[in-house]
Amino acid sequence: MNRVTPSSTSPKRPRIGITTGDPAGIGPEIVLKSVAGGEVRSAARAVIISDARELKRQASKLGLPCPYRTVTRGELASCPEEDVLICDTASLAEPVEWGKVSAAAGRSALSSIEEGTRLCLDGTLDALATAPINKEAVKLAGCPHPGHTEMLAELCGSGQPLMCFFAGDLRVVLLTIHVSLAQAIKAVTCERVVSALALTDREMRRFGLRAPRIAVAGLNPHAGESGLFGREEIEQIAPAIEECRALGISVSGPFPSDTLFVRAARGEFDVVLACYHDQGLIAVKCLSFGESVNVTLGLPIIRTSVDHGTAFDIAGLAVADHNSMVEAINLAAHLVAAARDGERPVPV
Repeated sequence: MNRVTPSSTSPKRPRIGITTGDPAGIGPEIVLKSVAGGEVRSAARAVIISDARELKRQASKLGLPCPYRTVTRGELASCPEEDVLICDTASLAEPVEWGKVSAAAGRSALSSIEEGTRLCLDGTLDALATAPINKEAVKLAGCPHPGHTEMLAELCGSGQPLMCFFAGDLRVVLLTIHVSLAQAIKAVTCERVVSALALTDREMRRFGLRAPRIAVAGLNPHAGESGLFGREEIEQIAPAIEECRALGISVSGPFPSDTLFVRAARGEFDVVLACYHDQGLIAVKCLSFGESVNVTLGLPIIRTSVDHGTAFDIAGLAVADHNSMVEAINLAAHLVAAARDGERPVPV
């Protein structure tokens, strides 16, 4: 697996905010393990955004180092060169129980996301890398959104962002995300496909991919087989592709999804637009589970995330694999550099 090249040669490493996700899951553990390593420190200056008291308690219980200075949001500017800091959200009144869904843990996770987003929007942070949240917990906490992507869109005042996964040589963008399959099928419209393709092309160029080659997966088996298995490809997807080609976007398809991801992983395309969540993520996780990184397209900030959930079943056991968190932080640092300098992103 090719890794993101750290930005250690830069005189000013980007400052990356790192949320710890749901404190009842493995988020705090994988963040602490990640920032303790030289790979992350060579790529970025890390700001852990968390309830500091809970983070230090968990570090002690898990036997992980946590010697980092705790600061408030307003104090971040006065300590610009430190490798690792903790920005305290003070969001928990008492310790959480590992592996247990709770409104308190959900509120703490939301607090970290909100604070991290604000710090990116005001320029204090260069990017945000997020640990996993529990959807049930944030719902108990009163959040109306099913996931990070929708929350960040509201916090940033963005329209309709897209979820994109970097998985080795494969990049997969999801046309729809946290909706039922029935809703996803209805959402495959010419207008939505055009919007997604235009945004994908723009964001890939923003991150240094100068002429992205985009392929679109068909919704139906065999991409509809000329209408035998469905007409969405003929009536919605193909017209959208033609409209985008007329705009100068390098896009082709729709292709049968059972072979498209293999072709893209071999280098024939730079990006695949998948019609629904599992169509894209089954390919991503088969190829790169634990090493792929989620990047949100269409935000005014750079945000990356791990490719897994809260893993309540192993929370508190100190056995969680932190590789995806390392990759998310390093890719965030690389995308900051790419957006600044026009450097082509390298695969994770």
